[in-house]
Amino acid sequence: MTATRSLSGRLSAYARLAKLAFFDFYLSSLVAWTLIGRPDRLGARELAVLLLLTLAWVLTVAATVAFDDVTGFRDGSDNRNYAPDQAALRSVKRKPLLVGELSVAEAVRFGYAMTLGAVVLLASAFAVAPQRPAYAAGLMAVVVVGSVQYSYGLRLSYRWGQEIILFLSPALTIIIPAALLTGTPWRLVVPEAVLFGLWSVLISAYSNLNDIEGDRLARRKNVATAVSRQNYRLFLAALLAAELTAIGFGASAEPLLAVALLPLLAMRFRQFHGWFTTFNALAARKLGITALRCGVAGLCVANLIIIR
Repeated sequence: MTATRSLSGRLSAYARLAKLAFFDFYLSSLVAWTLIGRPDRLGARELAVLLLLTLAWVLTVAATVAFDDVTGFRDGSDNRNYAPDQAALRSVKRKPLLVGELSVAEAVRFGYAMTLGAVVLLASAFAVAPQRPAYAAGLMAVVVVGSVQYSYGLRLSYRWGQEIILFLSPALTIIIPAALLTGTPWRLVVPEAVLFGLWSVLISAYSNLNDIEGDRLARRKNVATAVSRQNYRLFLAALLAAELTAIGFGASAEPLLAVALLPLLAMRFRQFHGWFTTFNALAARKLGITALRCGVAGLCVANLIIIR
């Protein structure tokens, strides 16, 4: 019984290290599926490609967050950012290194294993895809290499690359399946990919406000650590303007897209206004997660109606 509990506990620790409970990044696969032409949505080949890609994204994120936890543990930023007074919105149990359930060496090995698995899955998806443009393989490499070096290796998130990676990697998880599968209208792919990337940034942008002190001590260079609160308001406003522009671009081709995203916009303004009045960054982050899920639902409904 002890061995069983031990194995169960370790599997749970690795699942939390991989942040499997945070599934929102993988919702891009639902959007990608609804962008496929109706005759091919249930095609065995198309579904196989989407499944392989989704599993690859899961492993890529697992590697990224594992390496991020290693760096955060080593430089002390996670210990400062996951203080007991934040337990209601951010539990330290999400960090198995901090609570001693895994060692740094185990987390590093896990990160490398997940990276290798992601590469194998992406290569398999490319091999069986109906279309195999060379640029799709290049974009796959961008996702894996950029993501796993977010806080490890080149440590891009410590060198002004945080917001870029958080936008680019999610956006490419819609562009890549569109490149590999047929029947996809690019007039919708581009704005929807941009929106999904922005939604990712509009979650982390508020988390970063809460983590400023720890990130500055760890010498992480991002917009939050570099500018004043007043200028950060302008940054958040610019993200909101970019989101509205992307919606407008998509709606210029398909007006239904704007209608389907009205609930998202209501949540977004609530998130934006709420932080301005209360400065509760983690509450704003939580609302950003809800907004992303609402936006994905809106895109999927619109795509299923629009694309025939």
